[in-house]
Amino acid sequence: MEPSSFPPIVLYSVPLFILLMVLERLSYWLHPDDDELGYGLKDSATSIGMGLGSLGWDALWGLGTGLATAAVWELTPLEIPFVWWALPLFLFAQDFCYYWSHRSHHVIRILWASHVVHHSSQAFNLSTALRQTWTGFTSFMFYLPLVAAGVNPLIVGFCGGINLLYQFWIHTERIDRMWPSYEFVFNTPSHHRVHHASQGGYLDRNFGGILIIWDRIFGSFAFETERPTYGLTKNIDTHNPLRVAYHEYAAIFRDLRSRRARQWLPTLLLGPGWTPTGAAHADQTELPLLPPTPRPR
Repeated sequence: MEPSSFPPIVLYSVPLFILLMVLERLSYWLHPDDDELGYGLKDSATSIGMGLGSLGWDALWGLGTGLATAAVWELTPLEIPFVWWALPLFLFAQDFCYYWSHRSHHVIRILWASHVVHHSSQAFNLSTALRQTWTGFTSFMFYLPLVAAGVNPLIVGFCGGINLLYQFWIHTERIDRMWPSYEFVFNTPSHHRVHHASQGGYLDRNFGGILIIWDRIFGSFAFETERPTYGLTKNIDTHNPLRVAYHEYAAIFRDLRSRRARQWLPTLLLGPGWTPTGAAHADQTELPLLPPTPRPR
């Protein structure tokens, strides 16, 4: 199979997403757990609506990002041929780039303005996985090194779809910890609950997509040691999709208007918590990366 014939794996997976959400919702009815948040109608509707909206916006932004990516592909003298047995290697490389993209979207405010959408729910269930940004064009640049190294952009996109598909099932509280050997290498619901938590010791942790080893290597890993509190450090408390999608861009614009010109660049490029006076921003507190917390016995 040539890269041009790769299936749109995310679109083909939509029935699976719906089925798994229905089964998860039924599990809350049949086996309620007072310690778990479950589903809220408005919250889940917002997440699903954001996901549907992202499909249209991604198609629109893709006109520009696709042209830029195609230009890099045309200019590079390198080309790595695709063979199916090498797919794990392509996934490995794409996941490495995803880690740095994801981490950057947490520590650079103008990128956080796009990614904050995914963290804006105070619930954590499979519908939360669908709460996607409407400004997804901010990620493509992190995969250009792969294209420049000779990886066909269609292969990068296909691996990205597999990565996104993998991450769907880890947005749940219904699965506790898994086998230690699996948790050591792969991202799991336990690891991703930490990532979506808003308490200080969990902020800016566990950025991996399929693999958690990147966080272990680059010092951003944390075990789940206490029950997470989901959402932002200051929640927006709205189900309005326009506000969910663009509230941080509006906050950046307000800050730029109130700050001096020499403060504009750090406002855009430093962490979401940066201010000229050092005070924390309303949506996210910028904390230094801490050493990994010990695993509970």
